[in-house]
Amino acid sequence: MNVHDLIRALPDIPTLRSRCRAMAALELLIGGNTEYGYFSYAPMWAPGVEAALMDDGSGGEYAVVFTADGAFGRGFDHESPMSPWGDEDIALWPGLVDTVPEVFRPWVTEPAFCAEEGVLQATVVFWRETSDTAWRAGEVEIPVGATDGAGRLFAVLAAGTSEGYRAFAEDYYETALDPAAIEHVWNLRPLTETVVKALDPDLTPARAAAAVALIGYPGGGTT
Repeated sequence: MNVHDLIRALPDIPTLRSRCRAMAALELLIGGNTEYGYFSYAPMWAPGVEAALMDDGSGGEYAVVFTADGAFGRGFDHESPMSPWGDEDIALWPGLVDTVPEVFRPWVTEPAFCAEEGVLQATVVFWRETSDTAWRAGEVEIPVGATDGAGRLFAVLAAGTSEGYRAFAEDYYETALDPAAIEHVWNLRPLTETVVKALDPDLTPARAAAAVALIGYPGGGTT
């Protein structure tokens, strides 16, 4: 999967936002990472900005920001030949950000997403304005036999199913997970003690409620 496949697979903005929040909630409930885990979600990342973040701890990362103008996403695969640091001339891959709409241009130079050289850490870039009927990306040509990293970075997000997430999580956390509990959180249903204990027997309902409340989980607690 490259960026062109990715933008065809992504749902509308509200659905994507909910999907990102669910993945962050599952990270909190399974992994116990309260900040900057594999998947995280910041409902107040900046004034008027929500952000879904991924960091695999091995040089792969992404960020999707949600604003009143729409959504902008960027992903960085350090192993991709399309990395800005692929040769001596530090520069973004041709076409990656050339056609980014003006409302999203500030994200191209956002310090949090750029290296010290002021270059956006990205091998994948996509966006969707609120008036758009589809996601968009630049006219990027992927090198033959190479990848931009979209498949590795965004596979779980693009799959968009609780089963897709469970397959990832069971491999990542090296443990079997309750399909029903995963689906419950994936659909952003109010947490129950049964669901919390199924995902982490050592996690108390009160701690679970406090954790998911920070990412704006519906209900923000357990029933």
